[in-house]
Amino acid sequence: MNIEFFATLVLLGGIVGILAGLLGIGGGLIVVPALLFLLPLAGIEPDICMQIALATSLSSIIVTSGSSALNHFKLGNVDIYVVKWLMPGVVVGGFLGANVAEWLPAEYLPKVFGFIVLGLAVQMFLSIKGHSTKTMPGSLATMTIGTGIGMVSSLAGIGGGSLSVPFLNRHGVEMRRAVGSSSVCGCFIAFAGMVGFILHGYQAQSLPPYSLGYVYLPALVAIASTSMLTTRIGAQMATSIPTSVLKKIFAVFLLFVAGTMLF
Repeated sequence: MNIEFFATLVLLGGIVGILAGLLGIGGGLIVVPALLFLLPLAGIEPDICMQIALATSLSSIIVTSGSSALNHFKLGNVDIYVVKWLMPGVVVGGFLGANVAEWLPAEYLPKVFGFIVLGLAVQMFLSIKGHSTKTMPGSLATMTIGTGIGMVSSLAGIGGGSLSVPFLNRHGVEMRRAVGSSSVCGCFIAFAGMVGFILHGYQAQSLPPYSLGYVYLPALVAIASTSMLTTRIGAQMATSIPTSVLKKIFAVFLLFVAGTMLF
């Protein structure tokens, strides 16, 4: 890893932190495509780049979402009921997703990621003009849905905000509180997924130096060093921006990422 590569990842971390605080995402939607492009330039074998990108992304999300969650909690943007009942499911699902990612052929993972994000973009666009009157489902249903969110999120190397924010908002949770609550859950999804990728990575061949399983520690340090500092900026922006504008930003962002991965 040279100084230019490290500096690029530091800049990436700053952008990720702002988006994490603004949109309730852990940053994986940016980190995974960016690492998938950058890692081969650092001499890492292409056949393990996607797994390393997913694992490193999830590891950075622990720091980013944790910092974002703390800022949102201070601003009163965390719904304790939502966190309480989503948490068990997202943790289980996060670990399962890492196992599924190991089972899938590596060349399919970017396309799976792209299609997941494209579906999320369409869902958010459809919700912009809608005003849901639904209430949150019961505790068992919420935990089950959380398992699905955790599994898909881990499989895509994301913190789950792209799934949980639309779900919570559709069920009557105000957009800012959905973003804040998602940040809390995203931290735990990322931890569960990271553990799975570390365990599977110990069996992998051709890992770069300074790797912990599939987690590439130099990239993790570079991204986390700035992302944890800039989440406060995003959280403050989320408090002042109208909900409808937040939804539009979220939807356009998802569409851009999906297009990048698919095409």
